[in-house]
Amino acid sequence: MSLLQRKILNLKTSLPNVIYSRKLYTTPHRFSELLLVHRDTKENNPKIPFQFTDANMKRIQALVQNYPAGSERSAISMVMDIVQRQIGWIPISAQHKVAELLSIPRIRVYEWVTFYSMCKRVYRGKFHVKICKCLPCMLRGSDVIVQAVEDATRCTVGGISGDSLFAVDLVECQGACANAPVIAIDDDYYEDLNVYDVYNIIQTLKCGLIPPAGPQNGRYAAEPICGLTSLLTCPPEPGHGLQSCFK
Repeated sequence: MSLLQRKILNLKTSLPNVIYSRKLYTTPHRFSELLLVHRDTKENNPKIPFQFTDANMKRIQALVQNYPAGSERSAISMVMDIVQRQIGWIPISAQHKVAELLSIPRIRVYEWVTFYSMCKRVYRGKFHVKICKCLPCMLRGSDVIVQAVEDATRCTVGGISGDSLFAVDLVECQGACANAPVIAIDDDYYEDLNVYDVYNIIQTLKCGLIPPAGPQNGRYAAEPICGLTSLLTCPPEPGHGLQSCFK
């Protein structure tokens, strides 16, 4: 066996160790029926009544009026959002109530709520922590962020903390790649994170406060981390550089 062949053989045998030496994360294992099929439980069944608050009913009525008669179903996404904001998730009785309000078959509501991943059909805690694991965040250390979140919330990925305060999930790209690593907690994005930031954010939530959202390293939005490098001067006035024949 030549020297080149031996090197190739050694590379092939060592390659799995290179690949698997890094801990890889995947989304939690979930059975298909959890994603697509409803099973009655003690906490989630049609016999548990659901009613919108008076304030939310006024919001829904105002939303439905934006659509012509017969097209009330177009408001389903906004009505579902109101349900989730009212109680934190969307149980089966709330889905039936939405179908009744919008005068649509229940199956249309089932189709909608099972298609969009932001719809929580089981309770996911008071604060739903979603950690991005796509490539930009991974390259910027999201593995460490996952470990810090699990430790700070005392909740493993895919689970819910003992006090029902936090639920942790891994998600796909959240559209803030320039600010990686990123986590989203309900409506707020927390960007440019390090381990200290994670502990500070979680502890602030535990104290009943809402930490400031956005980049945590002091930069504004997605500007370069080294500071602005373009558009440092005012743009020229209209007509600048225009040929004289067009003036």
